[in-house]
Amino acid sequence: MPEKSLSEIPKPLRDQYEKGLTAIERNNLDYAIELLLTILKSEPGFLACRDALRKAGQKKAGASTGLFKRIVSSAGSGPTLAKAKFMVESQPLEALAMTEQVIAGDPRNTMAHDLFTRAAMAADLPRTALLSLVAMRQESPADKDVSLRLAAAYTAIGQSDKAEAVFESLMRHHPNDPELGMMMKNASASRTLNSGGYEQMASGTGSFRSALKDAGEAKRLEQESRITKDGAQATSLLEEYEARLATEPENLKLLKNIVDLLNQQKDYYRALEFYNRIEAIPSAMDAALERDRFETVVKRYNQVIEQLDPAAADYEEQRTALLAQRDDYVLEDCRTRVEKYPTDLANRFDLGVLYFSRGRIGEAIPEFQKAESNPNKRLQAMLYSARCFAAQNKNDMAARKLQAVLKEKTGFDEERKEVLYTYGCVLEKMGKKEESMDQFKLIYEVDVSYRDVSARVDAYYASQGGG
Repeated sequence: MPEKSLSEIPKPLRDQYEKGLTAIERNNLDYAIELLLTILKSEPGFLACRDALRKAGQKKAGASTGLFKRIVSSAGSGPTLAKAKFMVESQPLEALAMTEQVIAGDPRNTMAHDLFTRAAMAADLPRTALLSLVAMRQESPADKDVSLRLAAAYTAIGQSDKAEAVFESLMRHHPNDPELGMMMKNASASRTLNSGGYEQMASGTGSFRSALKDAGEAKRLEQESRITKDGAQATSLLEEYEARLATEPENLKLLKNIVDLLNQQKDYYRALEFYNRIEAIPSAMDAALERDRFETVVKRYNQVIEQLDPAAADYEEQRTALLAQRDDYVLEDCRTRVEKYPTDLANRFDLGVLYFSRGRIGEAIPEFQKAESNPNKRLQAMLYSARCFAAQNKNDMAARKLQAVLKEKTGFDEERKEVLYTYGCVLEKMGKKEESMDQFKLIYEVDVSYRDVSARVDAYYASQGGG
């Protein structure tokens, strides 16, 4: 039985899977576990579902000092595992379901994981077996039996290089084992044949080029090296990446690629799921990734808001509530990032804008003043500082700040128009009508349609008798 990607699962079960992910996100773990277990009974090869189930079980169990424990603590699991043990070879899928049920309630149960891996291999689900085998080997790297089964699983999915690495590690624990030495040589030979394309050459179906670099791999690398906008191609890459995650769950590059593709497809909900997986890897998240995740959350909020039914009786109520949730999230997340990365001045600028938009001028000013030290944000931060001073009726200070911006701002682009317009409004507040109009005229001469400049200038000349 082959393992399956999300796209190969019937839509009703995919919908149930999405509900399970939502339940995990909302910490409704019992419901999520029950839902995901039910799906796996119908589709035991659904890797993403099984992976989500494992995470739900681990989240429910909470943090612990070790991945596994040697003594089974779940009182009701003993008879279940005893029954599963006798079914591993004859009814592996039944044994798989029974052991997964135990693991969902007791994620560190050694015996359950051991039987699970045996049942998965018997059912020809090697990627599924890897979910437990990789973790079991991390816990006991010298365990010969576990390592041999892990190597067998890698070999079954064509990853001979990883099988060889397992043997190399095992040899360090058992340096005088001649049987292991022979197995490692066989794994090395298999890797050479599989990765080099020599088998195809020997059979007459290959070529020297394919021996140097497999064409399929070359195509995959080419796809990875560019941003693709083709939906089918992106879906194909996603399926490949998610399949690889079963054996490389902490491959950061792989996770980032998946996030990029999901964002490209505007599947923000699933993108956030993978951001959470990145966050679970120690030291993987940085300021740039956290900013990316923040932007994805905001896009997801906007997407949900856009999908509301305007004809619904409670449309306005739902929309208002979601907008409030989004804005609260944006402010809180930005504050958190500023506290976590106090020297990231781009975050300071963003926080200042949020404070300013909410009328919290006193809190906005220090953020903009700090952000002025960022070359990429300097002029915009100075402009906002001027707006803050103007909002506090400190118009002379606002004017000086805007004059400084205009000295640094070369060219006549949209940003310069914005600064000139703001400066004109400040001068108007100060009662300097002629100087104010000079700023509006500068804009009028190059862009008569900018804001209300045309009306202001026309009104001025009309008042001068030149109308």
